[in-house]
Amino acid sequence: MQKFIADKVAKTPPSGIRKFFDIAATMQNVISLGIGEPDFVTPQPIVEAGIASLRRGETRYTSNSGTWELRSALAKHLQALYGLSYDPEEEILITVGVSEALYLAMAATLNPGDEVIIPEPCFVSYAPEVSFAGGVPVTIPTYVENDFKVTAETIAANITPQTRGILIGYPNNPTGAVMTREILTDIVALAVEHDLLLYSDEIYDQLVYGVPHVSVPSLPGARERTILLGGFSKNYAMTGWRIGYACAPAPLLGAMRKVHQYTIMSAPTTAQAAALVALEQGQPFVEEMRNEYDRRRRLVVDGFNTLGLGCFEPRGAFYAFPSIRRSGMSSDDFAMCLLEEEEVAVVPGDAFGACGAGYVRVSYATAYEKLEEALNRLESFMRRHG
Repeated sequence: MQKFIADKVAKTPPSGIRKFFDIAATMQNVISLGIGEPDFVTPQPIVEAGIASLRRGETRYTSNSGTWELRSALAKHLQALYGLSYDPEEEILITVGVSEALYLAMAATLNPGDEVIIPEPCFVSYAPEVSFAGGVPVTIPTYVENDFKVTAETIAANITPQTRGILIGYPNNPTGAVMTREILTDIVALAVEHDLLLYSDEIYDQLVYGVPHVSVPSLPGARERTILLGGFSKNYAMTGWRIGYACAPAPLLGAMRKVHQYTIMSAPTTAQAAALVALEQGQPFVEEMRNEYDRRRRLVVDGFNTLGLGCFEPRGAFYAFPSIRRSGMSSDDFAMCLLEEEEVAVVPGDAFGACGAGYVRVSYATAYEKLEEALNRLESFMRRHG
């Protein structure tokens, strides 16, 4: 049956995240630091909104674009946070998580052979989604010496006549890096100069620590060429609700809506009702969760540095990206040995791109006490392995 599988799918390896998650799921005493999912339950007012929607009998399709109420609230939300102005009717689309939004952006804008520049390490879906849409991912490395921030100069060196756009995701998964306004301004200027699209995944926009998040379309010259991707999963602990959004100029958004119409129809009705309340009442819960993530962040970064596993300080999302070179192991071997010997699950850094070799990704979206125990187990592990 292999002959019936499309080459672009057959050539794409399985997610490096799922491998270790699936193994960890079979173990009794494992502490999983592998999956990027909040350990918080969705805040109660948001849950109640979903339940109330079901009780009202709201079990039918919504508009393809999403409910008017949610799109209007989202427009106000983005205006308040970043000064962005999007028309709820023509420029906002509610999607099944930011993952669908990413797929729609690629499917709607790429022709066969179009290149998309992708800084790495990055979320594991970026390059495959470009490939699945018929495009060519052009990955470029970032390094801890530059705080895992991509530069306009590095991007410029990889632009060709086939380049269609630049896909960036900050705050970054897996490194936790946050971009500065100055660097993003230079990247926007480059996109304007070469007439490129900007795909900006800002799913972790409200999870930043001591630094501001700069939304790409808020920068001069960026809005008319940017597809903004966002969602509710991380900020509001709503991963299972599968609710996200895309914002873009009307012609781009209209093309994405067309793909959405034929593949999805509309995002889940119940989740849209919950997301509306998240925007209206969720900010105190976001701040509470962010403060707790910050406490865990400091514990994890200090812990890894104390163990001799040098850890760049993440300023966003809920990941740390420590170097494991001191162990003498590859990232894959380190993760597997740690799981087998100490029942702690992490993800090899090279699952997020070749330049992630020598690192592992650690999610601190789990309870503080479990993180303390994981660090104790890591100490025992490192006493045996360097």
